[in-house]
Amino acid sequence: MTTLASGTDTLTRDALTVLQPGFTGTTAPDWLLRRLGEGLASVGLFGRNIASPGQLAALTAQLRAERDDVLVAIDEEGGDVTRLEVRSGSSFPGNHALGAVDDVELTHQVAHELGRRLASCGVNLNWAPSADVNSDPRNPVIGVRSFGADTELAARHTAAYVTGLQSAGVAACTKHFPGHGDTAVDSHHALPRVDVSADVLAERELAPFRAAIAAGTRAVMSAHILVPALDPDRPATLSHRILTGLLRDELGYDGLIVTDGMEMRAIAGTYGIERGSVLAIAAGADAICVGGGLADDATVLRLRDALVAAVRAGGLPEERLAEAADRVRALARWAGAAGSPAESTHGTEIGLHAARRALTVTAAPGLGSPDTFEPLTEPPYVAALTPVANIAVGDETPWGVAAELIHLLPGTVTGSFSAGGGPENEAGENAGRAALQAAGPRRIVAVVRDEHRHPWMASALDALLAARPDTIVVEMGVPQAAPRGALHIATHGAARVCGRAAAEVITGVPGL
Repeated sequence: MTTLASGTDTLTRDALTVLQPGFTGTTAPDWLLRRLGEGLASVGLFGRNIASPGQLAALTAQLRAERDDVLVAIDEEGGDVTRLEVRSGSSFPGNHALGAVDDVELTHQVAHELGRRLASCGVNLNWAPSADVNSDPRNPVIGVRSFGADTELAARHTAAYVTGLQSAGVAACTKHFPGHGDTAVDSHHALPRVDVSADVLAERELAPFRAAIAAGTRAVMSAHILVPALDPDRPATLSHRILTGLLRDELGYDGLIVTDGMEMRAIAGTYGIERGSVLAIAAGADAICVGGGLADDATVLRLRDALVAAVRAGGLPEERLAEAADRVRALARWAGAAGSPAESTHGTEIGLHAARRALTVTAAPGLGSPDTFEPLTEPPYVAALTPVANIAVGDETPWGVAAELIHLLPGTVTGSFSAGGGPENEAGENAGRAALQAAGPRRIVAVVRDEHRHPWMASALDALLAARPDTIVVEMGVPQAAPRGALHIATHGAARVCGRAAAEVITGVPGL
């Protein structure tokens, strides 16, 4: 193990150890390397830190040259939320697609291959999988990140994902405890509430976490949500009743508890990140995730000093901070013992294979069946009806079928349309009319994402189908709205491989 810098007292080292900060750039800044020498034990990576697998491997090697047991964490769910392939779209279809297939062995294989790729780049902690049961179809932040709305399905696939990821030597971090699926508010922006009884929570939200614990998940991430049936006063991340009373004592979990990003408005806008971090550790969290939006030395020092001051003032027991730091080090030891990643046993195309299996293809009434659909041979016009991306996904990650159709049918033309200003219906009709005008005589492929959550999108689709009933519709979100269009393809996710699978159906290329 790397020897920590002398002169750094135990309390200060422990305060640094429990932090999981991010940073900017594709190489480690000097301040980060200095803090690793003083006790910092974890680093969080985001899309801004990654240019290529080779660059990422060099970056993690740079970190380990300073501290060989550092935990390198990433938010790599596959599907819509990807950091490894933030600029191209993921090679893995995501949880909702895997839930649609409902083959736990496939989920295990996909998670193993994703973990193998992470491990080969030097990443050893993944803030995944999402174990949330997507019980509220209006959910703006979970959606296709969930395996589905069925509790037992979510539970068995969560367990398969955990075992698959960890079999590649990468620690799983099951999230967002005690369940973020029954919310209509994004905790990046405000504090959501889950207003159901404790019995419903136990039967629905907690089941996938029980399965993850039984599968040996090495970490659990807390949610910034208020659950009055469990604690009417504090969000889960700051609740002793939830993190210690429920997760530790009732569910018997003894691994690492990581907070969701402390700079999210649900915490930063109500408690502030310094006080929030102290309260989280006191409640039972072991690691403070910060760095999605705040990524500098000043933030790390503010949080370190806040924890040290809280201990010295008697507001945070020193033994609680020491226990948290010990859990971070224990996970680092596990990761260090995991060894080098094995060669792929499932093939690098496992993600595309899963995306193909996840498709649901439906023909409009009176227009035959999917089997009688005539694939396109002329380049179409792709009208992407584009919603605002949630922060977890990010605007920089491409989605849709246009790029894949351009590859398969050169000459394909594409345009993006959004709600714009004005009333929803008017905005939608305007978007629909604009798409019709731009398409001209070309066959239209309309791409939507969670049509059921966006009235303007449904109105735009109404306008398109009224004028052009031969329009092909591709739904790349949760397929809650009724299928419509000459052909309706539900991909159950917007990853690059989901677009590829849909494009294969549209063009009839061999191999589907």
